[in-house]
Amino acid sequence: MKPLKKLTLNIVSKVNINVKKYYKSYRMIQKVVNPPITPVYKKLDETIYYNGKEIPARVFMPENLKDNKVLLFFHGGGWVTGDIDSYTNLCSRLANETNRRVISIDYRLAPEYPFPNGLEDCYYATKYLFDHLHLLSCNEDDIYLIGDSAGGNLAACVSLLLRDRGEIVPKKQILIYPATNYDHSENSPFKSVVEFGENYILTSKRIQDYMELYVPNPKDRESPYVAPILAKDLSNQPETLIITAEYDPLRDEGEEYAKRLESFGNKVYIFRVKDAVHGYLNSPIENNIIKETYSIISKFIDNLL
Repeated sequence: MKPLKKLTLNIVSKVNINVKKYYKSYRMIQKVVNPPITPVYKKLDETIYYNGKEIPARVFMPENLKDNKVLLFFHGGGWVTGDIDSYTNLCSRLANETNRRVISIDYRLAPEYPFPNGLEDCYYATKYLFDHLHLLSCNEDDIYLIGDSAGGNLAACVSLLLRDRGEIVPKKQILIYPATNYDHSENSPFKSVVEFGENYILTSKRIQDYMELYVPNPKDRESPYVAPILAKDLSNQPETLIITAEYDPLRDEGEEYAKRLESFGNKVYIFRVKDAVHGYLNSPIENNIIKETYSIISKFIDNLL
């Protein structure tokens, strides 16, 4: 990493907002720094009504629709921040770079709605789409799960839930720098948690704070629906693309999850994006590696990897 970039990251990382105390302020900051600045083509807000739940969703239509495939997107933000507004730019670009429809799910956030509320929203949104394929003019093989960070965690956990509850398992899933473990303290078994736990925007302490807000009961944190890497059985999972960032505390657990999926007979692709930090897809200055990432995602969708 270039010295100037490293120095900038170091300075920005020193701005330490107490997520536990000021999570509502942090949500507002995310909206301010992620205003819709790219064209949004045929954006449509909907509400999914399922099993007594109302789950907001935003549909993004690309300029040039390639086929009937649908990317069901779960946003990041540590299960505590982020929403369909702060992820409008990312989802709009995802739709246009892949030429596919993107449906972004506005699941309930912790700490107001701790685990498993957000996960259940994502699960029921997925099940709704599989139960109403005619609304999308597609078949069950056309719906792929995708998420970044906490959203990558939710996508992985939704796939496990669908399998365990005897539902349709998506054909593919895309996990972008996902959280797959629950322990991000100095006791973490993954070297990247310690090596990049400071000075690279996302700190290991902030990840741990997010986890404690999302899953306040420590006993629940070892659930495979919180930490999918701890699942005893990872068979019958989707074909998976896992993208990690070189300077991300979550890097090693994401790559280890890929290896565990592969050990159970699943087809897995792993890509580590060089010189990247956690959350780079939302960065206004990382255009080259963002384009590289969307290229990888498009090739995965098109079976070109």
